[in-house]
Amino acid sequence: MVIQVNAELMNKRSAEALVEWLGSFGRTGKGGVTRLLYTKSWKEAQQALKNLMEENGLPAYYDCIGNLFGRLQGTETPGRTILTGSHIDTVIEGGKYDGAYGIIASFIAVLRLAEKYGPPKKSIEVVSLCEEEGSRFPLTFWGSRNITGSYDLDCVKDVKDSDGMSFMEAMKEAGFNPQDYSPPIRNDIDSFVEIHIEQGMTLERNGKQLGVVSHISGQRRYTVLIKGESNHAGTTPMPYRKDALTTAARFITFLTEQAGETDPHLVATVGRLTVRPNVSNVIAGEVEFTLDIRHHQEPVIDSFCHTIFKELKQLSVNMNTEAFVSLWMDAKPVKMDSGIGQLAMELSLEKSILCQKMISGAGHDSQIFGQKYPACLLFVPSQGGISHSPEEFTKSNDLEAGIDLLTDVLHKLAY
Repeated sequence: MVIQVNAELMNKRSAEALVEWLGSFGRTGKGGVTRLLYTKSWKEAQQALKNLMEENGLPAYYDCIGNLFGRLQGTETPGRTILTGSHIDTVIEGGKYDGAYGIIASFIAVLRLAEKYGPPKKSIEVVSLCEEEGSRFPLTFWGSRNITGSYDLDCVKDVKDSDGMSFMEAMKEAGFNPQDYSPPIRNDIDSFVEIHIEQGMTLERNGKQLGVVSHISGQRRYTVLIKGESNHAGTTPMPYRKDALTTAARFITFLTEQAGETDPHLVATVGRLTVRPNVSNVIAGEVEFTLDIRHHQEPVIDSFCHTIFKELKQLSVNMNTEAFVSLWMDAKPVKMDSGIGQLAMELSLEKSILCQKMISGAGHDSQIFGQKYPACLLFVPSQGGISHSPEEFTKSNDLEAGIDLLTDVLHKLAY
């Protein structure tokens, strides 16, 4: 098998240029990127990637939900596949590197391997996963969860976006008719390797070019509802109040302080808060807020949740209010494959690339793949730790260092 590499493209288009090119699909007036699952910009970006893969000698195809694969065929029969890539979708007004860099880096790495070494023993597939972020519909990891078999159409039969468009209809309009759905589960995958921007500031602050992730933190997300009694702000004495907002404030202060005392890697965030009736001269009768808790060890999460919700119960009694806690997301912590991680560390040392082991506080497709296949997650720095923003940026030399290491890891795994 001969792989025809578009030399002009590879000579003239750096990783930085290709990321910029991909970012043009869904670019907003504010300089960000909005590329949501099954929208026009999403379809155009996936098709442009498919064309790019095919023009450079990688036969490309979609599965039934819109995951895109570009394949470098291996020589072993029956064959196993090394899967590498990331996600094509973005958050609203996101950056151009999140997800996209991982696809571009994998594409460039595979072309370099084909040009230098020819066909691998194990096939390598570059994947542009159809969805990870959950920005359009209230679910995440639609792409990777279908490949691993933990999602199917039953999971989205009643799901709609904020405009009332059903998931099934959006899927059909994008060219992936649910009637043609057949579970796209992959049992030939030998391992999954993903490279991604860090979306934090650890690497930059430590002066490192690369991170090898050992664990991806588990996440629990709750909705907390506190009910009190709305009453007149001027005529209700303090001892007789049933103030939902004061209860919430004391609980949020407690959980924030407790998180800092529990473990350096544990984080707890109250992200959205709604107060009712939200009037200046009325005691708050009801408060609802979200709570996001993350750590890479489940026993730590268990212990923390036990402590804070015990305190919430007592606070509610003391404040004469009621508290209701609803868990709506429980993603387990996942350990990355230690063998591939150690290989990446050794290869970075050989290339004199400054590298460190680290924990990912953000969720990634590696977290899903890692539950079924050996998985490796590599990070390059994010300037200022900024992500999910038009200000998202990674230096060109860091992008290239990441591709260099990814190329070497894929070579060791596939050749």
